[in-house]
Amino acid sequence: MSITAERKAELIKEYAIKEGDTGSPEVQVAILTERINNLTEHFKGHGKDNHSRRGLLKMVAQRRSLLDYTRGKSEERYKSLISRLGIRR
Repeated sequence: MSITAERKAELIKEYAIKEGDTGSPEVQVAILTERINNLTEHFKGHGKDNHSRRGLLKMVAQRRSLLDYTRGKSEERYKSLISRLGIRR
């Protein structure tokens, strides 16, 4: 259900704004999106796993707040990010 260290490093490299950037909203949203997608796949086979569902809802809310923050700072960064990740909004 969680992502591997290699996959996380790939996401950081792909979405980082500058070298060594691990905390920008773009990187955080990309990592959360990967974890959300993994959990969504998990629920296809484990429909009654309500403990993980709660964690999923918390991740979705955190991603939403990070996206709102990014949108408030720069509309073009927000649009670029959701198009790159394939998030509908």
